[in-house]
Amino acid sequence: MRLLQSLSRGLEALTYMTAQPGTVRLTDVAEALGVDKSNAAHLLKTLVAMGYAEQDDGRRYLPSGKLAGRVRTEHTLEEIVAVKEAWRGTLESLVTETGECAHLAVLVGLRVWYIDKVDSPLPLKVDHPIGALSPLHCTALGKAFLSFGHAQMPEDQPAFTPLTLTTRRALVDEIERTRARGYSIDDEEFARGIRCVARPIYDKSGAMIAAIGVSGPSVRVTDARLHELGRIVAAAGLGGVQKEPLT
Repeated sequence: MRLLQSLSRGLEALTYMTAQPGTVRLTDVAEALGVDKSNAAHLLKTLVAMGYAEQDDGRRYLPSGKLAGRVRTEHTLEEIVAVKEAWRGTLESLVTETGECAHLAVLVGLRVWYIDKVDSPLPLKVDHPIGALSPLHCTALGKAFLSFGHAQMPEDQPAFTPLTLTTRRALVDEIERTRARGYSIDDEEFARGIRCVARPIYDKSGAMIAAIGVSGPSVRVTDARLHELGRIVAAAGLGGVQKEPLT
Protein backbone atom coordinates (compact mmCIF):
# COMPACT_ATOMS: atom_id res chain seq x y z
CA MET A 1 0.00 0.00 0.00
CA ARG A 2 1.38 3.42 -0.97
CA LEU A 3 1.46 5.84 1.95
CA LEU A 4 1.01 9.59 1.65
CA GLN A 5 4.28 10.97 2.98
CA SER A 6 2.87 14.37 3.97
CA LEU A 7 0.04 12.73 5.92
CA SER A 8 2.48 10.36 7.60
CA ARG A 9 4.71 13.26 8.60
CA GLY A 10 1.74 15.19 9.96
CA LEU A 11 0.66 12.25 12.10
CA GLU A 12 4.24 11.82 13.32
CA ALA A 13 4.29 15.48 14.34
CA LEU A 14 1.00 15.09 16.23
CA THR A 15 2.25 11.94 17.94
CA TYR A 16 5.40 13.74 19.01
CA MET A 17 3.52 16.80 20.34
CA THR A 18 1.00 14.79 22.36
CA ALA A 19 3.85 12.88 24.01
CA GLN A 20 5.47 16.06 25.35
CA PRO A 21 4.56 17.52 28.77
CA GLY A 22 4.46 21.07 27.42
CA THR A 23 4.61 23.08 24.22
CA VAL A 24 7.25 22.40 21.56
CA ARG A 25 9.41 24.53 19.28
CA LEU A 26 9.67 24.34 15.52
CA THR A 27 13.23 23.06 15.89
CA ASP A 28 12.05 20.33 18.29
CA VAL A 29 9.61 19.00 15.70
CA ALA A 30 12.18 19.21 12.91
CA GLU A 31 14.71 17.22 14.93
CA ALA A 32 12.14 14.65 16.08
CA LEU A 33 10.96 13.99 12.51
CA GLY A 34 14.38 14.27 10.88
CA VAL A 35 13.30 17.04 8.50
CA ASP A 36 14.53 20.57 7.87
CA LYS A 37 12.89 23.59 9.50
CA SER A 38 11.08 24.58 6.30
CA ASN A 39 9.29 21.24 6.03
CA ALA A 40 8.52 21.24 9.74
CA ALA A 41 7.09 24.76 9.45
CA HIS A 42 4.79 23.70 6.59
CA LEU A 43 3.60 20.69 8.59
CA LEU A 44 2.86 22.75 11.68
CA LYS A 45 1.14 25.56 9.75
CA THR A 46 -1.08 22.96 8.07
CA LEU A 47 -1.97 21.35 11.41
CA VAL A 48 -2.80 24.78 12.86
CA ALA A 49 -4.89 25.72 9.81
CA MET A 50 -6.85 22.46 10.06
CA GLY A 51 -7.43 22.91 13.77
CA TYR A 52 -5.28 20.02 14.99
CA ALA A 53 -2.60 22.16 16.60
CA GLU A 54 -2.32 25.58 18.23
CA GLN A 55 0.45 28.16 18.35
CA ASP A 56 0.98 30.29 21.45
CA ASP A 57 2.38 33.79 21.77
CA GLY A 58 5.83 32.37 22.36
CA ARG A 59 5.75 30.78 18.87
CA ARG A 60 5.50 27.29 20.32
CA TYR A 61 3.06 24.57 19.37
CA LEU A 62 0.72 22.20 21.17
CA PRO A 63 -2.02 19.75 20.10
CA SER A 64 -5.54 21.17 19.91
CA GLY A 65 -8.80 19.99 21.46
CA LYS A 66 -9.64 17.99 18.34
CA LEU A 67 -7.36 15.24 19.55
CA ALA A 68 -8.90 12.73 21.92
CA GLY A 69 -5.61 12.43 23.79
CA ARG A 70 -5.13 16.12 24.30
CA VAL A 71 -3.38 17.16 27.47
CA ARG A 72 -5.91 18.27 30.04
CA THR A 73 -6.12 21.87 31.19
CA GLU A 74 -8.48 21.43 34.17
CA HIS A 75 -8.40 19.12 37.17
CA THR A 76 -10.94 18.03 39.74
CA LEU A 77 -10.87 19.07 43.36
CA GLU A 78 -10.05 15.48 44.30
CA GLU A 79 -6.99 15.51 42.03
CA ILE A 80 -5.78 18.81 43.47
CA VAL A 81 -6.20 17.54 47.04
CA ALA A 82 -4.27 14.39 46.10
CA VAL A 83 -1.41 16.49 44.71
CA LYS A 84 -1.37 18.62 47.87
CA GLU A 85 -1.13 15.53 50.05
CA ALA A 86 1.49 13.83 47.86
CA TRP A 87 3.78 16.86 47.63
CA ARG A 88 3.61 17.91 51.29
CA GLY A 89 6.78 15.95 52.02
CA THR A 90 8.59 17.70 49.17
CA LEU A 91 7.63 21.11 50.59
CA GLU A 92 9.05 20.09 53.95
CA SER A 93 12.22 18.75 52.34
CA LEU A 94 12.74 21.98 50.41
CA VAL A 95 12.48 24.04 53.59
CA THR A 96 14.94 21.73 55.36
CA GLU A 97 17.41 21.96 52.47
CA THR A 98 17.10 25.67 51.65
CA GLY A 99 15.96 27.28 54.89
CA GLU A 100 13.39 29.27 52.90
CA CYS A 101 9.61 29.11 52.67
CA ALA A 102 8.12 26.60 50.19
CA HIS A 103 4.76 26.97 48.44
CA LEU A 104 2.40 24.91 46.30
CA ALA A 105 -0.11 26.57 43.97
CA VAL A 106 -2.66 25.74 41.27
CA LEU A 107 -4.03 27.79 38.39
CA VAL A 108 -7.37 29.55 38.92
CA GLY A 109 -8.35 31.59 35.88
CA LEU A 110 -5.63 34.16 35.30
CA ARG A 111 -4.07 33.85 38.75
CA VAL A 112 -2.30 31.30 40.93
CA TRP A 113 -3.95 30.08 44.12
CA TYR A 114 -1.74 29.04 47.03
CA ILE A 115 -2.97 25.70 48.36
CA ASP A 116 -0.15 24.73 50.73
CA LYS A 117 3.03 26.08 52.30
CA VAL A 118 5.74 25.27 54.81
CA ASP A 119 7.26 28.24 56.60
CA SER A 120 10.95 29.00 56.95
CA PRO A 121 12.33 28.50 60.47
CA LEU A 122 14.26 31.77 60.19
CA PRO A 123 13.02 35.03 61.80
CA LEU A 124 13.09 36.92 58.48
CA LYS A 125 10.95 35.00 56.01
CA VAL A 126 8.40 35.29 53.21
CA ASP A 127 4.75 34.57 53.88
CA HIS A 128 2.20 33.95 51.12
CA PRO A 129 -0.80 32.63 53.07
CA ILE A 130 -2.75 29.58 51.93
CA GLY A 131 -5.75 30.77 49.92
CA ALA A 132 -4.00 33.86 48.56
CA LEU A 133 -4.29 34.69 44.86
CA SER A 134 -1.39 36.19 42.89
CA PRO A 135 -0.88 37.30 39.26
CA LEU A 136 0.84 35.21 36.62
CA HIS A 137 3.22 37.69 35.01
CA CYS A 138 5.27 38.66 38.06
CA THR A 139 5.39 35.57 40.29
CA ALA A 140 7.59 32.51 39.87
CA LEU A 141 4.62 30.19 40.39
CA GLY A 142 2.61 32.10 37.79
CA LYS A 143 5.44 32.12 35.27
CA ALA A 144 5.73 28.34 35.70
CA PHE A 145 2.15 27.99 34.46
CA LEU A 146 2.80 30.39 31.58
CA SER A 147 5.98 28.55 30.59
CA PHE A 148 5.08 24.89 31.10
CA GLY A 149 1.30 24.75 31.36
CA HIS A 150 -1.67 26.07 29.43
CA ALA A 151 -2.23 29.37 31.21
CA GLN A 152 -3.37 32.22 28.98
CA MET A 153 -1.06 35.17 28.52
CA PRO A 154 -2.46 38.07 30.57
CA GLU A 155 -3.82 41.00 28.61
CA ASP A 156 -2.62 43.44 31.27
CA GLN A 157 0.70 43.36 33.11
CA PRO A 158 0.45 45.96 35.87
CA ALA A 159 3.63 47.03 37.63
CA PHE A 160 3.93 45.95 41.26
CA THR A 161 7.56 47.05 41.55
CA PRO A 162 10.03 48.85 39.24
CA LEU A 163 11.26 45.38 38.17
CA THR A 164 7.90 44.00 37.02
CA LEU A 165 7.80 42.91 33.37
CA THR A 166 5.06 45.12 31.97
CA THR A 167 5.28 44.35 28.22
CA ARG A 168 4.24 41.21 26.38
CA ARG A 169 7.59 41.06 24.56
CA ALA A 170 9.53 41.08 27.83
CA LEU A 171 7.29 38.38 29.28
CA VAL A 172 7.55 36.18 26.18
CA ASP A 173 11.34 36.47 26.30
CA GLU A 174 11.31 35.52 29.98
CA ILE A 175 9.10 32.50 29.22
CA GLU A 176 11.67 31.32 26.67
CA ARG A 177 14.47 31.66 29.23
CA THR A 178 12.36 29.84 31.81
CA ARG A 179 11.77 26.89 29.49
CA ALA A 180 15.46 26.71 28.69
CA ARG A 181 16.60 26.54 32.32
CA GLY A 182 13.69 24.45 33.65
CA TYR A 183 12.52 26.76 36.44
CA SER A 184 10.91 30.18 36.71
CA ILE A 185 12.10 33.24 38.63
CA ASP A 186 10.51 36.20 40.39
CA ASP A 187 13.35 38.69 40.82
CA GLU A 188 11.62 41.21 43.14
CA GLU A 189 8.91 41.66 40.51
CA PHE A 190 5.88 41.14 42.77
CA ALA A 191 7.28 42.59 46.00
CA ARG A 192 10.53 44.44 46.65
CA GLY A 193 12.96 42.48 48.75
CA ILE A 194 11.51 39.06 47.83
CA ARG A 195 12.89 36.58 45.32
CA CYS A 196 11.28 33.29 44.31
CA VAL A 197 11.83 30.26 42.08
CA ALA A 198 9.33 27.62 40.93
CA ARG A 199 8.86 24.56 38.74
CA PRO A 200 5.88 22.71 37.26
CA ILE A 201 4.25 19.54 38.56
CA TYR A 202 2.64 17.30 35.92
CA ASP A 203 -0.09 14.72 36.27
CA LYS A 204 0.13 11.22 34.79
CA SER A 205 -1.19 12.41 31.42
CA GLY A 206 1.51 15.06 31.12
CA ALA A 207 -0.68 18.05 31.97
CA MET A 208 0.63 20.62 34.41
CA ILE A 209 -1.50 20.42 37.54
CA ALA A 210 0.43 22.56 40.03
CA ALA A 211 3.59 24.57 40.66
CA ILE A 212 5.99 24.27 43.55
CA GLY A 213 8.42 26.96 44.60
CA VAL A 214 10.69 28.52 47.20
CA SER A 215 10.66 32.17 48.31
CA GLY A 216 13.12 34.14 50.38
CA PRO A 217 14.24 37.68 51.22
CA SER A 218 16.72 39.16 48.76
CA VAL A 219 19.20 39.85 51.56
CA ARG A 220 19.75 36.07 51.66
CA VAL A 221 18.76 35.16 48.11
CA THR A 222 21.59 36.75 46.14
CA ASP A 223 21.94 36.34 42.36
CA ALA A 224 24.03 33.20 42.79
CA ARG A 225 21.76 31.82 45.50
CA LEU A 226 18.69 32.46 43.35
CA HIS A 227 19.87 30.09 40.64
CA GLU A 228 21.11 27.60 43.19
CA LEU A 229 17.59 27.51 44.64
CA GLY A 230 16.21 27.16 41.11
CA ARG A 231 18.29 24.07 40.50
CA ILE A 232 17.24 22.61 43.86
CA VAL A 233 13.55 23.19 43.13
CA ALA A 234 13.89 21.84 39.58
CA ALA A 235 15.28 18.59 40.98
CA ALA A 236 12.73 18.33 43.80
CA GLY A 237 9.81 15.95 43.88
CA LEU A 238 11.18 12.47 43.44
CA GLY A 239 8.60 11.31 45.95
CA GLY A 240 5.70 13.16 44.32
CA VAL A 241 2.65 12.01 42.39
CA GLN A 242 4.59 11.42 39.20
CA LYS A 243 8.04 12.00 37.77
CA GLU A 244 7.57 13.43 34.29
CA PRO A 245 10.68 15.32 33.17
CA LEU A 246 10.75 19.07 32.84
CA THR A 247 10.73 20.50 29.36
